[in-house]
Amino acid sequence: MSKPIRVGITHGDINGIGYEVILKAFEDPAMAELCIPIVYGSPKVAAYHRKAIDSPTAFSIINSADEAHGGRLNILACVDDEVKVELGKPSEEAGKAALDALERALADYREGLVDLLVTAPINKNTIQADNFHFPGHTEYIEERAGEGQKALMILMQGDLRVALVTGHLPLKEVSAAITKELIQEKLSIFAQSLRTDFGIGKPRIAVLSLNPHAGDGGLIGTEEQEVIIPALEEMKAGGMFCYGPYPADGFFGSGMFQKFDGILAMYHDQGLAPFKALAMEEGVNYTAGLPIIRTSPAHGTAYDIAGKGMASPASLRQAIYAAIDICRNRKADEESLRNPLRKQYHEKRDDSHKLKLTEE
Repeated sequence: MSKPIRVGITHGDINGIGYEVILKAFEDPAMAELCIPIVYGSPKVAAYHRKAIDSPTAFSIINSADEAHGGRLNILACVDDEVKVELGKPSEEAGKAALDALERALADYREGLVDLLVTAPINKNTIQADNFHFPGHTEYIEERAGEGQKALMILMQGDLRVALVTGHLPLKEVSAAITKELIQEKLSIFAQSLRTDFGIGKPRIAVLSLNPHAGDGGLIGTEEQEVIIPALEEMKAGGMFCYGPYPADGFFGSGMFQKFDGILAMYHDQGLAPFKALAMEEGVNYTAGLPIIRTSPAHGTAYDIAGKGMASPASLRQAIYAAIDICRNRKADEESLRNPLRKQYHEKRDDSHKLKLTEE
């Protein structure tokens, strides 16, 4: 019988809806039976949020991940219990609490104490510190746990998977950042993730254009002719099933996205705006391409509804499901490659064939 998967969950911004969606997700006892959930944060802050939303979720308090047990939520104390909670307000204190939890979770991952990581939303401004100077989780985790590999942000819900060539980048810098090499790098990571993490043998990837109407043959920009199309042609020649570039405006509205296993957008809002319009409620942010498995809800801190009991746990629940599925898919992929069959040779003699099992 396989060991239960140990899911590390960081509490995110304590002034937002992180604890609310965590507590609500584990109101269903089946969630804690699916895995061993370990929340990195503060038992005192968790209790504060539980009282604020009148949640029935019980939890155990632990000081080390190896003390965690299945069947209920575990809160690992790694944040100052005296931290001040100010619901709905950004604060440096809350930012530090979010970073402390994230660092402890990554340290435990490196020690093999958790199998994967699910991160509740952070405030990208308040979390900034001497050891955190990144635009978001993705870039930070790539540096701290990427082992030199490159990350790819994928937003997913069911069979809809949208990845980005450029991520948290000002719009005025996007065109210069998009190169043939970068597109090919992201396509390679995307295709590998679709095969290994999602079990799709021959993934089909649609690539969006940068300019309106795919540049209209150069009338509204030349990036398609000079950068995107050459990148796709080379990848096709290497055996990849990638298509485009498609004009972004009609691609989603026409339902064209349903014909592909993955969609590669050129920049953040080009991919995320239509994705969140279609799948905001249960959308998941997945950091592909790294040894560590990390997912997150597709929403933010939602300060405007923090502590009001209005936040939906659906996205966090799906983030946990997705991370567990990816973990299992990776293990299955590793297992399938562990003992490959030896090549077999036949020797023809007269009109018969003799199987030679001793040949290497």
